[in-house]
Amino acid sequence: MPTTPNKKRFRDYGFETGVLPTGEGNVLSDVPGVLVGHVTLIEGEDIRTGVTLVDPGTKALFRNKLPAAVAVGNGFGKLTGTTQIEELGTLETPIALTNTLAVGPVLRGLVDLTLARNPGMEEFETVNGVVGETNDGRVNRIHADVIKSEHVVEAAQNTAKDFPLGCVGAGTGTRAFSWKGGIGTASRRVKVTDCEYTFGALLQTNFGGELMILGVPVGRALGKSDLPLPEIKPDGSCMIVLATDAPLTARQLKRIASRAFLGLARTGSVMAHGSGDYAVAFSTSRNGVEGSDQQGTCLDDNELTQFFLAAVETVEESVYDALFVAKTTKGRDGQVLEELPIDKVVDLLESRLK
Repeated sequence: MPTTPNKKRFRDYGFETGVLPTGEGNVLSDVPGVLVGHVTLIEGEDIRTGVTLVDPGTKALFRNKLPAAVAVGNGFGKLTGTTQIEELGTLETPIALTNTLAVGPVLRGLVDLTLARNPGMEEFETVNGVVGETNDGRVNRIHADVIKSEHVVEAAQNTAKDFPLGCVGAGTGTRAFSWKGGIGTASRRVKVTDCEYTFGALLQTNFGGELMILGVPVGRALGKSDLPLPEIKPDGSCMIVLATDAPLTARQLKRIASRAFLGLARTGSVMAHGSGDYAVAFSTSRNGVEGSDQQGTCLDDNELTQFFLAAVETVEESVYDALFVAKTTKGRDGQVLEELPIDKVVDLLESRLK
């Protein structure tokens, strides 16, 4: 798994999150078919932004829609396509992440990508593109019109099973807690009766709080916190993408997506007033699409608890990965987002946990 040069992931330091086994690469793309691509824009002294694309890998996705759901932890944000997913329970485009004010051109890019991948669409047919965002304006000149629709196509061309983490794509200019955030990911294997499924998460971390790692109050110990009472100033957002190959309905996926925010809470987030916290979940199995001949083969509700656990664990670990892999970033007006002091954090965790 490529990461920021000379940066290791959280588990590379000997720590484990949760009890479920990880997928092969401990990444979202462990889910068969799923690919991730980035476009990273670093220009001059004040452009630090980008686009990240999660492609379910379904050929002609617009025609072969997948079961999907959205859960909202705190709705202070912009996530396109949510009402149609809520109404119909299906996903018909890849999922794109970017900065808050680039949602428009990225949505247009998803439309262009969908039209190109589905030749023969009727003139009156529309596309329900899903675009999420966080505000990277601390180090990025967010009002600049730098992200274009073509960047979505470029991100699609960059999709791969192995993809970089940290300060890339939509995570280029983000902030997590009091440090540099970015793109994080994790996966788990879930066994139900005689079948094993893969579950994965990818996060765009840009939220505040007081960092906790495996229950250790890291932010407090290092004297760096977003929670100086009585006033909590910094807000932020977190976009969460969840995927699995398990046969699930949209209703079941929504139940799973709602558990994602428990993973955020484990890391110290309180989903503050100005934090747009969303989870989009989909299955690469079409069995759960309403009207499918195979709908009766979906898992029973009493088999979902392991998926709830997988959602919590992968979201939690994705936050840790984003922080461990991110690097110090200087941007707009000379502002600096410092990387997590890994050596200090590792020493702290080892003294508390081992």
